[in-house]
Order: sequence, then structure tokens, then C-alpha cells
Amino acid sequence: MEFFRIHRTIPFMRHALVLNLISLITFVAAVVFILLRGFHLSIEFTGGTVMEVHYQQAVQVDDVRNSVQSLGYTDFQVQNFGTSQDIMIRLPSRDGEDAGQQSEKVMQALKQQHADVELRRVEFVGPQVGQELLHNGLMALLFVVCGILLYLGFRFEWKLALACAIANLHDVVIILGFFAFFQWEFSLSVLAGVLAVLGYSVNESVVVMDRIRENFRKQRKMAVSEIIDLSITQNISRTIITHGSTQMMVMSMFFFGGPTLHNFSLALTIGIWFGIYSSVFVAAAIAMWLGVKREDLVKPVKKDDPAAEVM
Repeated sequence: MEFFRIHRTIPFMRHALVLNLISLITFVAAVVFILLRGFHLSIEFTGGTVMEVHYQQAVQVDDVRNSVQSLGYTDFQVQNFGTSQDIMIRLPSRDGEDAGQQSEKVMQALKQQHADVELRRVEFVGPQVGQELLHNGLMALLFVVCGILLYLGFRFEWKLALACAIANLHDVVIILGFFAFFQWEFSLSVLAGVLAVLGYSVNESVVVMDRIRENFRKQRKMAVSEIIDLSITQNISRTIITHGSTQMMVMSMFFFGGPTLHNFSLALTIGIWFGIYSSVFVAAAIAMWLGVKREDLVKPVKKDDPAAEVM
């Protein structure tokens, strides 16, 4: 399916060097920010107080959030728990206050708006639990990366596989760099967004590389850069349809999903746009600079092979 067809090949590789230098600078800056500034981890990783409250009638999450915010909390989470009458509140630890004192103050603030609120459960989650969650999350990220590398290794010749792998690493590091630089809260939902971007970016890179491989078989007299430009140009319509529809869905989560989905959709937005960029200018350019050629992708036919006459 195509919205339009571009009849003139766009010379993307003509600007590959400049754009990849910009990309390299961005990548290095992201690594520096991650190492020097680190991440602003959510209470899921750092530990805190978890409360479950119940209302006799359905309650708006924003009302509960405003009540908690009035106590001076900034890094906290409020979400429905099972039904619209049950709310889970996660609070960061405060010096000089235990879980009981925190829950008492929160309940006082909640009862000022709704007198029918009832405390069902309160407990303190230690930082060791958060460290375990962080470790498990990083292990999940590692396994996903290893799985993608294995997939690319079996799917493509090594030059194309390596180019795809570098492009996908580029996307993940830059997303993490944004969160480190702006000190946006890094939660489990953000980690889930990073994992989603990995799969999404791989899909775009694979589509571009498949088209490059296909055109190497069809176009025997074109230069490598011309084949890459042709392949990317042929994919533009698909890219606009796929990424445009995905971005509309992500933006709906960003504007209407509330604080719970805000950083998740933010990570996806960064990943979508850098995924397009890396597939076009990073993966394709690296494959070209690695010296990919038709002989790498199309096995030569032996002269004594009867199929040679058909070719």
C-alpha cells in the first residue's frame, strides 16, 4: 500500500557523512550524560511506601493525585487498582517519617475531599526490592538485545547484520541519554518503552535491508550508493504510513494518558523518530562503508550449473 510513489531517487547517501557525524556526537553526548548524571529512578527502583485505599463510589485519579501533591510530594504515583473505587498510591521515602506517618498524613488529605475513603493496606518497600527490579529489568534488556543480535545474524550477511545492530544500539542509548540529560523519571514503564523501541527499530531496519538486498539482485549495473538510495526512496511511503499511524496512537497516550503513561509515550516518541533516522542514515550508511556489494548477497552461479543459462 502506498499513498504516493516517488519517481525520482532521493540521494540520501550524499549526506551520509555529515549526518552520521552529527549522530556520533549525539551518541557520545548521550553516553556522557548517562555516566555523569545517571537516571532519576522512580520509587519502583528506590523503594518507598505503598498504600491501597478504597472509596465507596468511583473517584477520579486526578483528585487523589492533587490531594497527595498538596503534601509536597513530587515523585509519587497514583493509579487505579482493580476498579475505579480502588486506588494505589506509591510515595517516596522521607527522612524522619516512617510508612505509618506518611499514610496518616495522606489519609487526612484524602478525607478532606472524600470522607468515605478507607485505608486497606500500607507497607514499606525497601530499596533492596527496587534494586532487584532494576536488575531484572536490565537483564530483560540484555536478553532482548542478545535475541535481536542472533536474529540479525541469521537473517542477513554480516555487514548488513552489523549495521542493523549498531543502528539499534544507537537508538536505545540516545533514548536513555535524553532521560539522563533532562532527569525525567525513569520507571518500569519507561523500561518497557525502551524494549518496545528495540523491536520497533529492528523492524524498520530489517525492511530497509531487505529492500537493499532485493535491489542488489535486480539492479546489476547500479553503484552501491545508488542501490541504497533507491531502496530507501521506495520505502518512504511505507515509512510514513507505519510510523505516522503509530505516532498518532503514541501522541494520544502522551496527551490523554495522564502521568502514568507520560514518560512511556515520551520514550516511544523519541524511539520512533530516531528509529527512522537510524534505519535510513545510520544502518544503511554503515553497510555502505563496510563495503557491502552484490557478491555478498547473491551467490555466484557456477558455469557448469545448468541454472546458469536461465540466469
